[in-house]
Amino acid sequence: MIKRGIAGLSALIVLFVGIPGAAADGTSALPTHPGPVYATVTDKSGKLSLQTFGRPDGKDMVFRISGSVYANIEGNSLDPAMRHGQKLFNIEGYNIRRLYRVPDTNQLYQLSREIVFYTDPADPQRILREWKNPIDGKTYPVVPINNDAVNFGPFTITSSYVGPPLQDLHDETVWTSDIPVRTNFGTTLGEGFGLTGGVYAAQEMFDFSVDDNEVAARTGSGVPASAMKTKISWARTSPWTPFMCLAESDVRGQLTYHARSWSLSSYAAIEPWLRAEVEANHPLYTAAPTAPGPSENSWTSFYNKQLGKGATTWAGWCAANGRP
Repeated sequence: MIKRGIAGLSALIVLFVGIPGAAADGTSALPTHPGPVYATVTDKSGKLSLQTFGRPDGKDMVFRISGSVYANIEGNSLDPAMRHGQKLFNIEGYNIRRLYRVPDTNQLYQLSREIVFYTDPADPQRILREWKNPIDGKTYPVVPINNDAVNFGPFTITSSYVGPPLQDLHDETVWTSDIPVRTNFGTTLGEGFGLTGGVYAAQEMFDFSVDDNEVAARTGSGVPASAMKTKISWARTSPWTPFMCLAESDVRGQLTYHARSWSLSSYAAIEPWLRAEVEANHPLYTAAPTAPGPSENSWTSFYNKQLGKGATTWAGWCAANGRP
């Protein structure tokens, strides 16, 4: 997602896992295996939050993302072309991630890629290839969220590692992560994307919940297998996404994303219709990265892939791709 992700599904989902000794598949013998580092954590919240970063055994896991995107327009000033609260898109996709240990250290990375498609507001499984901008009347190609990669770390993990405050609500353990995001793309990229002052400003808000039975099963001694069964509620307010070709500085308003996310133990657990699209057009996103590297968000990804890292401008891309 998004963003720090859809994002920033996206910058905030946390996990590391490990097991002393050799696993049946031999992965724990690898110097990059996270198990021995995870095994040192004793704090309950630390274990839970780390397990949202990836599987305990270091294999790939997925956070599936499903939700909607709405127009958030102060004073309903764009009505009737676009009204405040109008549902513009559905979003369907995922973040695929794994834990990586800096060889023979107690430092861990979360390595991930994320692909999220903008879909028909009336049909979540119909991926949109183009979108008609109601303000200028032109039709533009829809560019999915495709961030390669979304990495965090390194984190130094010791027995004193602790996670966020936890709450017990009915039969679930819950915690939150709210992140204000501010980045001056005009300065860092030399491209303002029509943002006010070239500054991207957004708010990412996450709620995590895990059933108490799952908590009990995954916070004892040893290292649990597979992915922790986690549910996430995600909301984001952010500027118009770049493919919409709406300059925030000229067109008053922004987007509100509201989505749900849930853990899956592998890429194979994603629905066939979504895997078919990825395998046909975005095969890189069938697996997480295998080593640390630079990260992207929706805007830097657009800059890198659509603008050729500055070979053309955002305004030039809009002029070249807008179809009457």
